[in-house]
Amino acid sequence: MTASPTRRTAARRSRTAAVGAIAVAGALLLTACGDQTDGADGGDTGDKKTKGSEAPLFDQLPKEIQDKGVVKVGSDIAYAPVEFYDDKDQVAGIDPDLAEALGKQLGVEFEFANGTFDGLITGLNSGRHDIIMSAMTDTKERQEGKDGDKKVGDGADFVDYFRAGSSILVKKGNPEDIKSLDDLCGKTVALQRGTANEDLAKAQSEKCDKPIKVLAFEKDTEALLQVKQGRAVADINDFPVAAYNAKTSGGGKDFEVVGEQIDAAPYGIAVSKKNTELRDAIKAAVDAVIENGEYEKILEKWEVTNGAVEEATVNGGK
Repeated sequence: MTASPTRRTAARRSRTAAVGAIAVAGALLLTACGDQTDGADGGDTGDKKTKGSEAPLFDQLPKEIQDKGVVKVGSDIAYAPVEFYDDKDQVAGIDPDLAEALGKQLGVEFEFANGTFDGLITGLNSGRHDIIMSAMTDTKERQEGKDGDKKVGDGADFVDYFRAGSSILVKKGNPEDIKSLDDLCGKTVALQRGTANEDLAKAQSEKCDKPIKVLAFEKDTEALLQVKQGRAVADINDFPVAAYNAKTSGGGKDFEVVGEQIDAAPYGIAVSKKNTELRDAIKAAVDAVIENGEYEKILEKWEVTNGAVEEATVNGGK
C-alpha cells in the first residue's frame, strides 16, 4: 500500500450529521490493496482493472465503481485511533486499515478525502463522496436526515461495523475526583462540537442543580488542551479515542479514563440511500473480513477489540 497526500484548506471541522456547508480540507490519501503507482502515468490501467475484477466481491459493486476502480471516502481525519495522520503525514487508524481490507475483497481502491465532519453527509448526497468512514455513529436522525425534528437533508444508510460509547477523560490522577456524568454538574467540560458527546453533556446539564459549562471546539485536540491546561475538568469523547489519548498523550502521563462507557452505539459506514447496490457490496465485504479474520487483527492492532461486532448490520442505530 502507498499513499501520498495533496493538501487543501479547510474552513472548519466538527462531528455532526448532515448540517452545515462542506469545507473540504486536508489531504487526499489512497488506502487500499495493491500498488497505487500502477497506471499513474496513464499506463497499466487495463491490467490493474483486470486484477481488481478477480477479487471475490468485485461483481457486487455498481458498474460505475467497477469502471473507476475507486471508492471515494469522505472522512474527518483527526480522530485517533479511528482515523488520523501519523508522524509521516500518512493516513492511519482503524478505518483506513479496514478500508484496505475491504478493498482486497472488492478489488478497488479506497481513496480518503479529508473534510469537515458536519459536511460529510451533504458531500455524500451531492456525489462528492461514495461513502463515509469517519467514526460516525449510526442514528435514526442521521438515517432520516434530521436535526431533532427538523428535516435538514436526505440522510444516509449505514453499514454498522463497530460499537463504541462515550467516555470521560480527565487529567492524570483525577484531581477533581470525577467518576460519572453526575460529577460534572457545576463544572466546565470540553468536547468536540456537533457530536453525540455534546448532546450527552447538554442532556446531563439539564439534570443538574448547577448546569455544566460546555466548551465546544471544532477539533477534539483543542478540547483535550483545555483539560491539560486546567480550563476544563474533563473531555467527553468516544471510548476508543479517549482510551488512545490516555495511553499516548505525554507518554501516558497526561490523561486517564474514568467510569464506564456510556450509551454504546454502532459506528456505521454511510452510503447514499440512492446507492443500495454499493451499500450491499460494502456490507458483504465487511462480513467477509469478519469471517476471514482480518477484522479481528485490525481491532487487536489498535487495542479496541471490545467494540467488535459479529456481523455487519444495516441501519441498526436508534
